[in-house]
Amino acid sequence: MSGHSKWHNIQKTKGAADAKRSAAFTKIAKEIIVAVKQGGSGDPNNNSRLATVIAKAKAANMPNDNIKRTIDKALGSGNTDNYESVTYEGYGPGGIAVIVEALTDNRQRTAPEVRHYFDKYGKGMGAQGCVSWSFDKKGVIIIDNEDGDYEEDAVMMDALDAGADDFEPDGSIFEITTSPDAFNDVVKALEEKGYVFASAEISMVPQTYVTLSSDEDVKNMEKLLDFLDDNEDVQNVWHNWEQD
Repeated sequence: MSGHSKWHNIQKTKGAADAKRSAAFTKIAKEIIVAVKQGGSGDPNNNSRLATVIAKAKAANMPNDNIKRTIDKALGSGNTDNYESVTYEGYGPGGIAVIVEALTDNRQRTAPEVRHYFDKYGKGMGAQGCVSWSFDKKGVIIIDNEDGDYEEDAVMMDALDAGADDFEPDGSIFEITTSPDAFNDVVKALEEKGYVFASAEISMVPQTYVTLSSDEDVKNMEKLLDFLDDNEDVQNVWHNWEQD
């Protein structure tokens, strides 16, 4: 089931970031700064990109004070942070498709580092578009209902009424998908109903998933993801590896 695969991938690839919460917050703060500067506003009601990042920050349990402090910093006249968004695509072991999204102030530093990871643990970095054609850009909201606080039918109806495209339950996990344009409205509507998210972000969702049968391939894929996650310039990593 694709929902299970997506959440399973989130758990696997973000475990390291969860363990190093300050590093995760630093990456989100960088996204907030870029969103404020590019959107020209520190008000999420007037800056859709900022609203999207704030939803991600809240789902990651970033304190509201941290979010506000970062927005104020970005609005400050003395702020000289200047990041550009760069996307890299390549192949992991076994031909796993991997997309890496980075925010960097120095492409000459970031590109060789990302290429090195692909060369050492995967099948190499490819040209722009080499794997992204097999992904769809979607808003993905994950609700963990392990405690049984929510009724499945009620969540489904609330999500669809808010404008979501799809709702997929898998055990205690509810995955809600939206178009990128509808994401902020769906997040806001569900928040107003009291829902708490385990994850909420715009993601590149694979159209199909691939398994790895070789222990060596699995080991190298895990190393590739770990090194990418630990890189301070890398913001997001998406792939079509379906882990057991």
